[in-house]
Amino acid sequence: MAIDVGGTTLKGGLIAQDGTILYRERRPTPRSEGPERVIAAISGFVADLTPPRTVSGVLLRPQAVGLAVPGLVTPERAVFSAAFGWRDVPAAAFTDGTLPLALGHDVRSAGEAELAYGSAAADALYVPIGTGIAGAVVLSGSLYGGAAGWAGQIGHVPVHPGGLPCPCGQRGCLAAYASAASVAARAGETSAEDVVRRAAAGGEPAARVWAEAVEALALGLATYTLVLDPAVIVVGGGLSLAGGGLSLAGDALLTPLRTRLAARLAFRPAPEVRVSALGVDAGLLGAGLLGLRALREQGGDVDHLGA
Repeated sequence: MAIDVGGTTLKGGLIAQDGTILYRERRPTPRSEGPERVIAAISGFVADLTPPRTVSGVLLRPQAVGLAVPGLVTPERAVFSAAFGWRDVPAAAFTDGTLPLALGHDVRSAGEAELAYGSAAADALYVPIGTGIAGAVVLSGSLYGGAAGWAGQIGHVPVHPGGLPCPCGQRGCLAAYASAASVAARAGETSAEDVVRRAAAGGEPAARVWAEAVEALALGLATYTLVLDPAVIVVGGGLSLAGGGLSLAGDALLTPLRTRLAARLAFRPAPEVRVSALGVDAGLLGAGLLGLRALREQGGDVDHLGA
């Protein structure tokens, strides 16, 4: 079982060990109702997906749970999430203990899926842009978590010191300018997709907000590039698909982002910037890899995972 917890949507499913998504389901994340309600929604989702079910004539029997959540995460607890406001939530709070559970960081898990099933290079940054922004750091073919497992919080790099407030408590964070949630809110639109469409048509303030978002993203990625020199920056998440597909993502996001990133790197070439090969499934597949790890740690039979 895999559950990918996003700021607006909970994505759940049953994943075979080869990465095939056998069953999927989406539910809204009750973010506005407070952290306890979000925790209850996740644990309820786990409970609902636990019983065996028949899909296309095949009986699927979950054997482990992979749960990917945002914020600061250790295998034992969800330490902090600016998106949900929770602090020090033990992994056990998300499950009744029926199945072994592995808790992990949503973006790092998605980055692991990019390594396993996608097109990430040996030295890469995977940046999904959705309700918030974070990054999965890949160094020499391995995910890098940092001294305490908190590496990759690129969304909270200050791109405009003293700028807009961020839910994390800082000001001027990249996420305050370039996340899907902030882009929509600053432009007075319902979604980032609406902002992209209005900006493409030359509408204000959508065009201004979108330009500022791309510039902020270029600033953050330039800082990362100068420190760690990635071969590839892989952009994923809902914002990379805003407007209905990869072609618009290239026209509205990747094309100006490549130009502005190159302009911020005067003395060296910019790394390749491309859209995730896994799209919005990266997080769910990453959660599936967490579940596979939980099963292996319990000594389970991975040959029958998902069947």
